[in-house]
Amino acid sequence: MSDASFAWVLSAAFFLDIVIGDPAGLPHPIRWMGDWITSWEKRFRHGRLSETTAGTLLVVALVSGTWLICAATIEVARAIHPDVALMFHMVLIYYALSAKSLRAEALKVYAAMKQETMGEAKQRLSNIVGRDVEPLDEADVVRATVETVAENLVDGVIAPLFYAVLGGGALAMAYKMVNTLDSMIGHKDERYERFGWFAARLDDAANFIPARISAIVISFAAPIVRRSFMRTMKTAAKDGKKHLSPNAGIPEAAFAGALGIRLGGPNFYRGRLVEKPYIGEETRPAQIDDIRTATTLMIASSFIWLVACWGFLVA
Repeated sequence: MSDASFAWVLSAAFFLDIVIGDPAGLPHPIRWMGDWITSWEKRFRHGRLSETTAGTLLVVALVSGTWLICAATIEVARAIHPDVALMFHMVLIYYALSAKSLRAEALKVYAAMKQETMGEAKQRLSNIVGRDVEPLDEADVVRATVETVAENLVDGVIAPLFYAVLGGGALAMAYKMVNTLDSMIGHKDERYERFGWFAARLDDAANFIPARISAIVISFAAPIVRRSFMRTMKTAAKDGKKHLSPNAGIPEAAFAGALGIRLGGPNFYRGRLVEKPYIGEETRPAQIDDIRTATTLMIASSFIWLVACWGFLVA
């Protein structure tokens, strides 16, 4: 497979996601991953191993298993015809992307707020964030939505394309298993603090480079939505390390700088107050329309990163 051919595969997968997204009736490997994690967690817990060891082995088994299954499928397809293998790469990368679904979920919150139905807006928000939504006021809902758009730009676009360029569809799907494991068991609570320790650390490692790439990409996208390149870059550099996560703060800081609002701050998770630092300078209060601007910034950033990946492959 030539780099030029793979550039077209990458683009096709990207535009499939932009156009059709994640239709409800379409089978999706990410949902299968969730089922596998739930099933295998029970098996790995019922043994004599420590929670940390059992959780680590679960992660190694599922991530390596995902890569092996996808890589073997691609090799079988290549034996049939190289173009069939390219098709499988395209499908796997398409499944690893989530730009359209992320935009759609954020805009559902936006639409509910525009209709002044805060109860529905909070319900929509609860589908895409882990924090408790009931204590949030209007500005808090806006900030929470912008934060999840920023963070998921990395998880749903930049990192999958990054790993697809490095290792094709198989590596992109292995990354998604890492990401799904972190979202399901990488929590700092009594149940998962030890069992999910390795899942959380591996996700941090997998997102380390993509998160830092995101600051550059978002800064170049900022002028497309009539925002400042320099303020975006400076805020990402200044406040990106304030977040409790080593990665999430970087895209959030870039979005805060682009929009000119303050993100972060304390939030409740399952009734427990978690003190988080503020990110960005509040040049003005957060407004409902910031959600729409954030989704446009996310899509613009996605296109810029696709072009960058294309240039890397064909250069």
